[in-house]
Amino acid sequence: MIDDESHYKILKLLQEDPHISQRAIAEVLGVSLGKTNYCLKALIGRGLIKAKNFRNSNNKAAYAYFLTPMGMEEKAKVTARFLKRKMAEYEMLREEIESLRREVSAGRSNNTAVPEAGIEALPLVDPLP
Repeated sequence: MIDDESHYKILKLLQEDPHISQRAIAEVLGVSLGKTNYCLKALIGRGLIKAKNFRNSNNKAAYAYFLTPMGMEEKAKVTARFLKRKMAEYEMLREEIESLRREVSAGRSNNTAVPEAGIEALPLVDPLP
């Protein structure tokens, strides 16, 4: 089974560039060519993408990958799930950062030695609205 992040990234890459090679997809995702091939075959098997063999002067066995209507719908769903998970991760990190800031401030107010490793350079407001 393909995890949501890989699923999202592959569908996004294919939508942006149907002629992208499996090797380029593997490089962007940071996975092996074999895993990329497996993922593409799984997406083809589910009817989310279609592969069309075409010939050009540079590569006689090149393919173009197109999202099917069902693939476009699935991309929208996986994008929403991916965004929801990333927002939850962001919220957890924001809370952890705030907790660490309070801890650093408490250490300073108690005259505890707190290293000055660029804490002042950190933004005091949320980077996202």
